Amino acid sequence: MENKRFDTLKVHAGYRSADHNNAVSVPIYQTTAFSLGDSYRADKLFAFEDEDPIYTRLSNPTVDVLEQRVSALHGASGAIALASGMAAVSYALLNAAGKGGRILTTARLYGGTVDSFDQIFEEFAIGVDIVEDADDLAEFEAKIRPDTKAIFVETLTNPYGTIPDLEALAALAHKYGLVFITDNTVATPYLLNPIEYGCDVVVYSATKALTGHGNVIAGIVVESGKFDYAAGKHPQFEKPLWFLRDAAGDKRSILDIFPDIPFTGRLRAIHLNYLGAALSPFDAYLVLLGLETLSERVSKQVSNARIIRKFLENNEHVAWLRHPETADSPYATLAAKYFPKGAGALVSFGFKGTEEERRRFLAATEVFGYQANIGDARSLIINPAQTTHVELTPHHRELAELTDDTIRLSLGLEDPEDLISDLKQAFEKAYAIS
Repeated sequence: MENKRFDTLKVHAGYRSADHNNAVSVPIYQTTAFSLGDSYRADKLFAFEDEDPIYTRLSNPTVDVLEQRVSALHGASGAIALASGMAAVSYALLNAAGKGGRILTTARLYGGTVDSFDQIFEEFAIGVDIVEDADDLAEFEAKIRPDTKAIFVETLTNPYGTIPDLEALAALAHKYGLVFITDNTVATPYLLNPIEYGCDVVVYSATKALTGHGNVIAGIVVESGKFDYAAGKHPQFEKPLWFLRDAAGDKRSILDIFPDIPFTGRLRAIHLNYLGAALSPFDAYLVLLGLETLSERVSKQVSNARIIRKFLENNEHVAWLRHPETADSPYATLAAKYFPKGAGALVSFGFKGTEEERRRFLAATEVFGYQANIGDARSLIINPAQTTHVELTPHHRELAELTDDTIRLSLGLEDPEDLISDLKQAFEKAYAIS
């Protein structure tokens, strides 16, 4: 697959049918364990001298194909598939922070991610510092501490589609020896490959547009292979560990065992191994199926988003409209730079009316589904302040500029005229007087 382009890789990368009984479609290896052969082979497997699978919690041929395929789509050194997007985010941040480290981030994140900082990371003695003005590079730099280990942002935020300056943040992170981690869930690698702009680690909720059919929960972590984890800022990668010992009984470090993939290698050996958020072979198969149509799906969704935006721009029932491609968006320049194929399929607007009218509007849609997901083949609608971002404190909501009147649309693959008709009739029902 060397020198192949994106659309070829999303269908073929990471798989040779000759290695799988000539099966054209990737087989589902629905097994818990794999035969060790004999004790001599087992010694090699447990000493990391052989990469064959041992136990599906750690690796499985179906899952391996998914990891190799996503890695190839990014031109990355490695990837690891996990049981959910939250597992991908939390494992990546735990891995980068190490013991007692700090993460520098913003409030422009999924609500559950923000709340996890207090509910989970605080219990692990990992500090999280929030930049109040997420567009101010100087504030990022001012809040870097000696024990800061990583900078974490979303590349295209939910629900408002704000865009960080990835190259500038990557340069800042590397200036201080920090891992630059991005959540690229909304964009997908089709619209943006963060590694091309200096990102070290990319995380996904593969539940969303990466799979795109609303039928699987999955997460993925990808590493660029370019960050120097031996520079002294992240000693957890250099520490000799007993369970990584060689055949002679000498302890080895993560960098010894996984020199090309230290980040995902450590995730697999420690976090996946002991915390156990393993992706099932069948779910990996579903993600692989979704990947095969990623470009086509996202292209149509972006197109639908542009058409729906035009409908909403001059609508009397819309107080404001948010998308990075709108003429008045402060992110238009960054959108042109980082998202030449389109800045995603999320469109948010302010509903002009009372709370009861807003509730009636949400209840009246027939094509748009009212559910807490994005990136689906189906078009979805929701009020994020009361649902997907309900965990945000009043302070975090203020930083994210999230208001009660926000309606978020995630555009799917339906005919845009039907989507417009659906919104029209929902507006009419919302304002109807009983």
